[in-house]
Amino acid sequence: MPDKPFWKHKSLTEMTDEEWESLCDGCARCCLQKLEDVDTGEIAHTRIACRLLDCDSCRCGDYVNRQRQVPDCVVVRPLDEQKLSWLPASCAYRRLAEGRDLAPWHPLVSGNPDSVHSAGVSVKSWALPEMNIEPVEWVEHIIVFDDLPS
Repeated sequence: MPDKPFWKHKSLTEMTDEEWESLCDGCARCCLQKLEDVDTGEIAHTRIACRLLDCDSCRCGDYVNRQRQVPDCVVVRPLDEQKLSWLPASCAYRRLAEGRDLAPWHPLVSGNPDSVHSAGVSVKSWALPEMNIEPVEWVEHIIVFDDLPS
């Protein structure tokens, strides 16, 4: 099995912290604000980025302390059904949990950390900083991930 990449022979629960973290492709789609319909529980994604997200690099500005700074920042591990429901179809964690392989543009597959941006999968060119949008306007920025590459 050493000839196979770790994600092909380990389950998500068997992965080390380092392996788990390396699965993040840096798309930052999970760092976009979500709206929940109180009547249906349906989740709508917006193009509004968390205040800690650097929209140019698609990286958290304070990853280690993110939960202290943004209390509703969700830690993906351990992965459960509720978390899966709001992760985009392109997410490596979701892909593997659903029995799919990593996408060809994933940095672990391509060997290029910028391949996620080149493929148009990251939020790099279209996310809006949270501090620039009033909360009452968030609904105007709802997006559908099915319209984006996965």
